[in-house]
Amino acid sequence: MNENSVQEKAGMGALFQNRVVRTILLSVFFLQIGIWVRNYSILLYVIEKTNENPVAVSLISVAEFAPIFLFSFIGGTFADRWKPKRTMVWCDLLSAISVFVVLLTLLFGSWKVIFFATLVSSILSQFSQPSGMKLFKIHVPTEMVQMGMSMYQTIFALFMILGPIVGTFVYQHFGIMTAIGVMGVAFLLSAAILLMLPADRTEKQSTVKTTLVQEMKDGFRYVLKSRPLTLLGGCFAAAGLAIGLTQPLGVFIITERLGLPKEELQWLMAAFGIGMILGGGITMALSKKMLPQVLLAIGLAASAIGFIGMGLSTFFWLTLFAQFFSGLFMPCIHIGINTMILQNTEEAFIGRVNGILNPLFMGAMVITMSAAGWMKTHLSIVLIYQLSALLLFVGVVTLLPIMKKRIIQQEIKGEL
Repeated sequence: MNENSVQEKAGMGALFQNRVVRTILLSVFFLQIGIWVRNYSILLYVIEKTNENPVAVSLISVAEFAPIFLFSFIGGTFADRWKPKRTMVWCDLLSAISVFVVLLTLLFGSWKVIFFATLVSSILSQFSQPSGMKLFKIHVPTEMVQMGMSMYQTIFALFMILGPIVGTFVYQHFGIMTAIGVMGVAFLLSAAILLMLPADRTEKQSTVKTTLVQEMKDGFRYVLKSRPLTLLGGCFAAAGLAIGLTQPLGVFIITERLGLPKEELQWLMAAFGIGMILGGGITMALSKKMLPQVLLAIGLAASAIGFIGMGLSTFFWLTLFAQFFSGLFMPCIHIGINTMILQNTEEAFIGRVNGILNPLFMGAMVITMSAAGWMKTHLSIVLIYQLSALLLFVGVVTLLPIMKKRIIQQEIKGEL
């Protein structure tokens, strides 16, 4: 066994010995069960109840994604104000309570209240997620943050494959009532696990009282004054525009470019998910050796190459490989982004920075998702995928100044 592999195992062991990392990863595991059962059981239930009404089905996505725009920055600001452990526990408890309220209402009232379960848990996640990032910042040593984020991302990648299977299985075999019960129990288990986190630190009360609005303004000023964060924001926007452009058009790659039935799209999704799982493991191994901005740039460039391949390919196996290749490097993007946010943000601003950058990505993605259909009627699918790849390369270019600065800093440290 060589020296590097010994060091990697030692680093992994030290990371798993970290109580905060172990607890958050286990909590995320149960949360993902609840979220995927929620997403698929509610989707299938609404399709069944409305005879595939597209408006009703689209409302599920609205309930899931609208809170990211409306509550992400507000949630991030409160996450900076509140104690992170307490915030996360209460968010999971309230999610569980809302789910059981929906269950009771379904027994005695209208089925339409089902949208409420998605809406409430999605809103609460905007308060909980930045609190989790804050705990990483407080309790995980800087040199282990990137590896910790790799493990965190691998769980998400795993559920991209398992989540739809679990959610569909629970609904089809046990029905909506059991599915909602599973959701509630999963959220309760997550809350119980989070109780094992170290107690929140008691911080000295500041003599200067600030309002919520003032703290929000401070958050925007903080991001604008930080060159790494503003450049990361530009990268976020470019990546969001690129992904939103291709997100609704995957089915046309199957039907137009490959001449296959639309049902074959499931194989592309599976290839992407398998790539993400393998990529999570590879990125975990590389995370100690690479700068997060380099990791992010590699991920964006690889995704761009994958998009070019998917757009040009007329062979199913080649399209499948291009999708797998994109998935393989997708963890580089997520891990690079989260690590850069944590490394370039003071603890007091983690929530607000997260609350500014996330909607920037989602907003850009929604803009091009909305325009994708119109563009498809005027442009070829090949050109749209090449435009998407170009936007990803623009994202890489925005990172170059940060990469150059960090490389110079490392060279100076080496000389010293």
